[in-house]
Amino acid sequence: MTDLRTEKTLENLTALLPTLDNKRQARLWYFAGYRISDIAEMLGLSVSTVSSWKDREKWDDVSPVGRVENTLEARLNLLILKEAKTGADYKEIDLLGRQLERAARVKKYSLGGGNETDLNPKLAQRNSGERKSGDKNPITEEQMELLINGFFDGVFHYQRKWYEAGQKYRIREILKSRQIGATYYFAREAFVDALKTGRNQIFLSASKKQALQFRSYITAYAKEKADLTLKGETILLPNGAELYFLGTNAATAQSYHGNLYFDEYFWVPKFGTMRKVASAMASQKQYRQTYFSTPTTTSSEAYRFWSGKSFNHNRPKDQKVEFDISHENLRLGKLMPDRHWKQIVNIYDAEAGGCDLFDVDQLKFENSTEEFEQLFLCQFADDQSGIFKLSELQLCQVDSYDEWHDFKPFMARPFGQREVWIGYDPADTGDRAALVIIAPPRVEGGKFRLLHHETYHGLDFAAQAEKIKFYLAQYHVSRITIDKTGLGAGVFQLVRQFYPAVVGLDYNPDLKNEMVLKMLNLVQKRRFEYDQGSVDVTTSFMTIKRQLTRSGRQMTYISDRSVEASHGDIAWATMSCVINENLIGETVQSQSTIFSFE
Repeated sequence: MTDLRTEKTLENLTALLPTLDNKRQARLWYFAGYRISDIAEMLGLSVSTVSSWKDREKWDDVSPVGRVENTLEARLNLLILKEAKTGADYKEIDLLGRQLERAARVKKYSLGGGNETDLNPKLAQRNSGERKSGDKNPITEEQMELLINGFFDGVFHYQRKWYEAGQKYRIREILKSRQIGATYYFAREAFVDALKTGRNQIFLSASKKQALQFRSYITAYAKEKADLTLKGETILLPNGAELYFLGTNAATAQSYHGNLYFDEYFWVPKFGTMRKVASAMASQKQYRQTYFSTPTTTSSEAYRFWSGKSFNHNRPKDQKVEFDISHENLRLGKLMPDRHWKQIVNIYDAEAGGCDLFDVDQLKFENSTEEFEQLFLCQFADDQSGIFKLSELQLCQVDSYDEWHDFKPFMARPFGQREVWIGYDPADTGDRAALVIIAPPRVEGGKFRLLHHETYHGLDFAAQAEKIKFYLAQYHVSRITIDKTGLGAGVFQLVRQFYPAVVGLDYNPDLKNEMVLKMLNLVQKRRFEYDQGSVDVTTSFMTIKRQLTRSGRQMTYISDRSVEASHGDIAWATMSCVINENLIGETVQSQSTIFSFE
């Protein structure tokens, strides 16, 4: 008699193979390792009958790979004959087909008609010296259909316009409001295009870390729509299309070809040089180019590209053309004289196009007028009146993903045992707070690195203090500096309870002057580094301006800071950190020690 476990297993197998004749069922169970007596009992046959089948057809002589092939074939045929297939059925059919292919390679090798490349096809690729970005991601026909048909789900009206323009025009340029779903949309557009056409897709952004946001959106879409897990830093599809995610390093972004998506191109240093490299990757007429970004300043290289100045450059006077790049002219999108389809989509346009993700009044409350106009109304900033110039800040930007090998942001201890400083710019519940984590120089004259930054809104003092405490468990923190002027005193007092060595700053014109001068010194000497994709860091520094105090006797620095208009918070938090090194480059001594809550 069989035990209960065996009976249960055989019942499962019976349900799995309900239409097989007794002899084939018996053979498959025998290959699976069950005893003749158990098989005979489950099939209601005599032991001698099953035993005679085994001896007559020489089941014991069938090789291991042959036994697997028989089992795969039986299951695959049943699934193929099934009338109403589920997504799981299609996935299993695809899997079984690949396993049959693998079994055939093993069989060929076992019979002496093959070599090691039959067991491992990657060897042929390696031996031929050809580059291959990775294994292809298997996608079934049903999954392909789900991914393509689900593309327009939840797409806003202005995004449909982007799609229509992409079908008609080779080059699209979009000046956009912040967070209206451009990166999200274009990631999906490119993915679906790759599935349908087999064309490569190239994603460029200000930094590699930022470019990988495209990949994150694509993998999330594939999982949501088709329960598909895409693998590989470069995604390789079954039809041969490859999806590349690149930072703006001209030295490493030249050997690719495909549709080009250039994210936040206004914020890229030396855009003119990078654009030559980028556009060359999409030179073939089958490929299209898409550039989209929030604005920076009219003095940037990218503005020449957007405004048509690059197009008119070096053209005879009678061949120069006018470019009307006003919002009114480009609100609905228009083909311009340089044959680029251009559009401006501000936050109000996005709302009109169905995007209900914003509370515009709240955004106006949280941001200064200048910040709101630049980030949400697509207006270019005037960096002539600012202390920190875009061109100088861009020289401090690095692709942290490629260059900061000692910083692993997704690890439990991102910076290992290395020392860091925390700077905090507090806020009342109506204002916005900022926290930065700075890696100080290891040697005199070394560089400060902005490893991490984030902003908070609507938190009370206790919640803000808890945010600081959270990072003590992840980093070795040797200094915490907080602006304790006015409302900041509450956060300072709470932090001092768990970090007694915290330093509180009382902002006044003299201190702010020292902070700005110190930061300017670091920027101009290239002793400050931050990730190229951190647009909000650049914006924050660009808002700081010089003005007279109320008495008219002193100069001070402002960034439109008030409950009604919070601005420059990341910059001030950063400067509160770097002021720990004085103007001549010496670290200000304190009695602080490294704090780390495990």
